[in-house]
Amino acid sequence: MDSLSEQVKAPTAEEIFAGGGDMGALMRSLDWSKTRLGPVENWPQSLRTAVSICLASHFPMLIWWGPELVKLYNDAYRPMLGATKHPMAMGQPGRECWPEIWDIIGPMLEGVLREGKATWSENQLLLLERNGYPEECYFTFSYSPIRDESGRIGGVFTAVTETTQQVLSERRLDTLRELATSTYDAQTAEDACQIAARVLEKNTADIPFALLYLLDSDGKQARLLGASGFVDGALISLPQINLSTLDEQDEVWPLAQAVHTGQAAFVTKVAGLFGPEHLPALPNYEDAIDRVPTRQSGLALPIIRPGQKEPYGLFVAGISPILQLNEHYQGFFTLVASQVASAVANVRAYQEARAQANALAELDRAKTIFFSNVSHEFRTPLTLLLGPIEDALADTGHVLPARQRERLEIVRRNALRLLKLVNILLDFSRIEVGRAQAVYEPTDLAALTTDLASIFRSAIERAGLRFEVDCPPLPEVVYVDREMWEKIVLNLLSNAFKFTFAGQITVALRSTGDQVQLEVADTGTGIPAEELPLIFQRFHRVHNTHARTHEGTGIGLANVRRIVQRHGGRTRAEGAVGNGATFFVTVPACLEDLDK
Repeated sequence: MDSLSEQVKAPTAEEIFAGGGDMGALMRSLDWSKTRLGPVENWPQSLRTAVSICLASHFPMLIWWGPELVKLYNDAYRPMLGATKHPMAMGQPGRECWPEIWDIIGPMLEGVLREGKATWSENQLLLLERNGYPEECYFTFSYSPIRDESGRIGGVFTAVTETTQQVLSERRLDTLRELATSTYDAQTAEDACQIAARVLEKNTADIPFALLYLLDSDGKQARLLGASGFVDGALISLPQINLSTLDEQDEVWPLAQAVHTGQAAFVTKVAGLFGPEHLPALPNYEDAIDRVPTRQSGLALPIIRPGQKEPYGLFVAGISPILQLNEHYQGFFTLVASQVASAVANVRAYQEARAQANALAELDRAKTIFFSNVSHEFRTPLTLLLGPIEDALADTGHVLPARQRERLEIVRRNALRLLKLVNILLDFSRIEVGRAQAVYEPTDLAALTTDLASIFRSAIERAGLRFEVDCPPLPEVVYVDREMWEKIVLNLLSNAFKFTFAGQITVALRSTGDQVQLEVADTGTGIPAEELPLIFQRFHRVHNTHARTHEGTGIGLANVRRIVQRHGGRTRAEGAVGNGATFFVTVPACLEDLDK
């Protein structure tokens, strides 16, 4: 009777490599007897099993077998070999397949064969030559021993995934993030470009060199405002470029093309333009420098403000000779240019806003000075006019006829009204320009407020209104400028009386800890809700509101607010149409908190 080994038929290549997609078909087509592994029929069962597992997996896997570490791999691993390694790599010793990285992975593999201990490498940098040039690549992989039937280690099993895009994306995202945060506080366009250049200097792996130009108003001159990656002396001849003299078809320096088309343009022969001694060295790749092309290239990208067609700058970026210029890499350059454009746009918007604010402030100062001058000019003739009128009305020696006296009374009354308005304007202008000096004195504020309110009592009660003054003594004196406090109380009471035709006007004063609050309330016509936020703005008047008089400048409440601010306090108003209004004034009681 035949032995069991004689009864079992040795599997064929068709059976061992069954399925497995394209790599399975490739393995079936090879004459393995001419390789270092020999005929398939003689392969140990452990190798057959490992290959079967490898071919059936959708995860990138490969087998290194024997002392020469012959390679066998599946469909998922195939793209990692690029355009030049496959199909020769199938059945090829590892040293012959990857000579450029064997000094890194060779010792790792031989250590697994010798010691039987698995390895783990995460985001391992490997400079592969799989597409005709050295290429920066990253992989996460594990080397695990495969034991044969004798118990010895016959090969190495590898599960691997390429993480190149992940590593590059994270690196580029860090650059974009730092660009956004670092340029945020730039004060000028020059600052923004110089800060951006310093950020790009940290990532010469993706941007070996960079030039940042801004164009003049007519777009004919480009001025260099930021550079990175160059050795000193490289940019002596490039601080300013006349774009009108550049040929748009110039392949070496296509800046005019980028400006006029608004599209990225390739910059070739960079080493010849600047001199190879001025170009930066590639970081961390000194061991591969002999295999890196010496001719570097770049991209010229227009810096275009969002929403506009015409560029106002140029970003010239070096392309790493060990990276493929794919859509991700080119997209990164576009994002950098956009980030620089946003930074410059923000700076210019800030400068425009600041210039506009300065212009408005200057206009505001001019208006304030105008009001002050006009007020002085009006007050002098009014005072001279009122003098003779007062004399004529008070002259008992030459008593005026009733008709003439009535006419002079009308003149006097309106002159006094006009003088009051002029004085309000003068007070306003003094406060606005800071000429109104406050003299803070310890004051019995309850007594002062009560006295000031009493001035209005007769007028309010003659109008048929109730008038309540609730100002109990305060626990301590309050530091105020008495003349300014008088303006606050009289303005608020005058305003309440003007808009109240029935009901009551109330003046109340209360101590609230370290502050004092004045409250003037009425039951008058009220304030529309949309007007409340504007009520203390200068020159603002509530229209279509019933009032006793229509005179006014719209600055009475603005004056109140400014005076209260001079006292370190705050104002607010409440009210609704038909339900009256209440004005609140809160000032600190302590001297230390005043005039801040």
